[in-house]
Amino acid sequence: MKLNALLGRIEQNVNDSIGDMDIDGITTNSTEIRPNDIFVAIKGYRVDGHDFIQNAIDAGAKIVIGEKNLTGLSVPYIKVENSRFALAQLACEFYGNPSKNKKMIGITGTNGKTTTSYMLKHILESAGKKCSLFGTVKNVINGKAAPSSNTTPDALELNKQLSLSEDEYIIMEISSHGLSQYRVNGVEFDFCLFTNLDQDHLDYHRDMDEYFSVKASLFDQLKPEGKAIINQYCNWGQKLAEQLMANNRTIHVIGDQNHHDLQIDLLKSGNSIITFENTPNINLKLNILGKHNILNAAMAFLTASKIGISPEEILQALELFPGVPGRFEMFQHPKGATIVVDYAHTADAFNHCLQTAKEEGANRIFHIFGFRGNRDISKRGGMVNVSKEISDVHILTFDDLNDVSYEEMEEALNVLSQGGYIIPDRTLAIKQVFEDASSGDWVCITGKGAEKYQQEFEIPTTSDIETVQFLIGQMEG
Repeated sequence: MKLNALLGRIEQNVNDSIGDMDIDGITTNSTEIRPNDIFVAIKGYRVDGHDFIQNAIDAGAKIVIGEKNLTGLSVPYIKVENSRFALAQLACEFYGNPSKNKKMIGITGTNGKTTTSYMLKHILESAGKKCSLFGTVKNVINGKAAPSSNTTPDALELNKQLSLSEDEYIIMEISSHGLSQYRVNGVEFDFCLFTNLDQDHLDYHRDMDEYFSVKASLFDQLKPEGKAIINQYCNWGQKLAEQLMANNRTIHVIGDQNHHDLQIDLLKSGNSIITFENTPNINLKLNILGKHNILNAAMAFLTASKIGISPEEILQALELFPGVPGRFEMFQHPKGATIVVDYAHTADAFNHCLQTAKEEGANRIFHIFGFRGNRDISKRGGMVNVSKEISDVHILTFDDLNDVSYEEMEEALNVLSQGGYIIPDRTLAIKQVFEDASSGDWVCITGKGAEKYQQEFEIPTTSDIETVQFLIGQMEG
């Protein structure tokens, strides 16, 4: 591609001597440079790409783009206001704006993104439609699954994979980090979904208003005929709906008013009654438990209906939905207790998880959870309060430490424990509860879901799911 054509989206004019240059690729990694590549210098949170510009030039970079005022480079340098924004625009253009030729579905919110995306994929594929999926658990493109490193891929990888996808529909989980870092900038959506908003990531965002504003910015990327699907049972969803209506956007809502597209008349775990477009008494059944999953299913139902799938097909698909790894995934304890592994990591998500156990008749509820190092510490107290209120026994343990020391995290657990047990080693915490639980008890292990451990623990397993399976095997053996 000619440099001039590539730069059009970031409105950078270059002189004719370089505008006719052929560009073969774009990268932000100086170790991956090939001849005729553009190197985009990104200032990260630990590493500044501007420090590696000379390495990129030595490796063959033809053009360098960055934010700093630099002179004296041996290749042309183009200064931009924001390198991340520029990268997203370049990536869209380089890969032929692939989102324009796909049916794009973006899902944002604090909780429920993964389950809603899996439900929607299941419904669409049950109706014979081919889907790609980008999300927290894994990415699936042309029927092939690959591990996911971020909820939302970086702009280069995203546009590359979109261009490779032969699937008609693309379903994407979109995080607030992904939005604020311009990873999806330039991508256009046919549907944008808002699941809910709860306190999270306030180590990154200034406050809840900023967090909401970033989430809401996704809806600016709807195609002209695009539709917004909003959970208005959440107050933040009401605020978003009002903003979008003021901008004359097409919105469809799940909520409690007669004029809403879908109302949940009886919210009951596993089997609820809904009214859809003034048709009452529709039985919505799920194999997975939790009132929160009924809300997720309602979002998927409403979206699929606006795609054109019949309510009967949607209901049948949802009834057969097998669930998501690490999202309220249930295991049977050899003594008759129920084990749940869930990704819940906010107070609201804790409430949904633990209340489900309570409503299912748990004799006792054991709750194992921790906090991530270098993450939003302001939400921790609320999480402990919910656990203490609903569970019978709460055990605080380690989650990902990130750069926080063992001693610092252990001290944080002790300060916040409110009478709970402290067992820093996550696998030993699970083992202790395994030994204490008996028939009719529920054990909820939250925070990581299907994610791999970052630390090594006493039991040589790599995830909560694997630890549970290991302990079950030991007991049965």
